[in-house]
Amino acid sequence: MISKKILSLSAVALLAVTLGACSSDNSSDSSASSSSAPATSETAASSSADVLSTASVSSDPAVLEKALSADGNWIVAATSDITFDKDVTVAGEFHNKGDDTQDIYRKFALYSQDKDRNVTAEYTIKVPQLIVESEGFNIVHGTVDGNILVKANNFVLDGAKVTGNVTFEKQEYKDSAKLEENGAKVEGEVTVSE
Repeated sequence: MISKKILSLSAVALLAVTLGACSSDNSSDSSASSSSAPATSETAASSSADVLSTASVSSDPAVLEKALSADGNWIVAATSDITFDKDVTVAGEFHNKGDDTQDIYRKFALYSQDKDRNVTAEYTIKVPQLIVESEGFNIVHGTVDGNILVKANNFVLDGAKVTGNVTFEKQEYKDSAKLEENGAKVEGEVTVSE
């Protein structure tokens, strides 16, 4: 029984450090610091209950697909390269840190970082098409190997790369987007479908 508790506590502490990639303070210093981990793992462990209740962290495509749905969470983080064999839709309205008093914001973290907020790994998601219906959707670091269709305002690429095309359903959505934050880039075409 005691060993199960120690194992559980260790898992929570490790998860909390990993979730450092999953917090947001919306500062503009850099994407690594704007998606920052707590300064120590002890601090991370003490705040992990809040983070765990509002984040999805996984290397399982089915778990991530559900987390990105309207029934998912405000923050989703991949812990390895992921391949989806079908289109994935990002849907629902979410707020920064899962707090309805905060700005509309949703984050997909495709990286890990250490306790000093240095990015230690970036991940690639392979997907035929990522369909973005959530306003304020922010892809941080990593690579989207596929196309993105944006159907919402305030789409952001923050240090991320897209190998395919980014198509906006309306000019309004393109005008509100930020595609070059912290060295982000789109290798394909950026167009408006209307």
